[in-house]
Amino acid sequence: MDLILWRHAEAKETGGPIADTDRELTAQGLKQAQEVAEWLRRQRLPRVAVLSSPTRRALQTAEVLGLPVKIKKQLGIGAATADLLGAADWPDHPGAIILVSHQPALGRLASLLLAGTEADWTIKKAGIWWFTNRVRHDETQTVLRAVHNP
Repeated sequence: MDLILWRHAEAKETGGPIADTDRELTAQGLKQAQEVAEWLRRQRLPRVAVLSSPTRRALQTAEVLGLPVKIKKQLGIGAATADLLGAADWPDHPGAIILVSHQPALGRLASLLLAGTEADWTIKKAGIWWFTNRVRHDETQTVLRAVHNP
């Protein structure tokens, strides 16, 4: 299984009556999302499913990829690592899952997958961390395949 953690791109700051969940991407954020989406398309991932937080900025980031997007409430602001793992069906889902979500949950999940414990790691805006789960010599391994930032 391939699991790609994709942090939403740069969004407008909150202000006035706009709720945090309704913040949209800035022009720079859209450019960031497009650059990362192009990189992801070049990877030719098998059987890709894209899951997004319901926030506007995450959904806008995910939609740039041009694939169908499923909105998952458990990927929203304040998500826990267990929420992200459950949404992705890690490590059992066949193919690739792209989770578009938020900090600090994405960084904590990256830490858990690599170090075995949650820590507050930072994933840059629009950045991706790509993990693969494999079995070698009857041992399950998690491998960091790539980190890509715009």
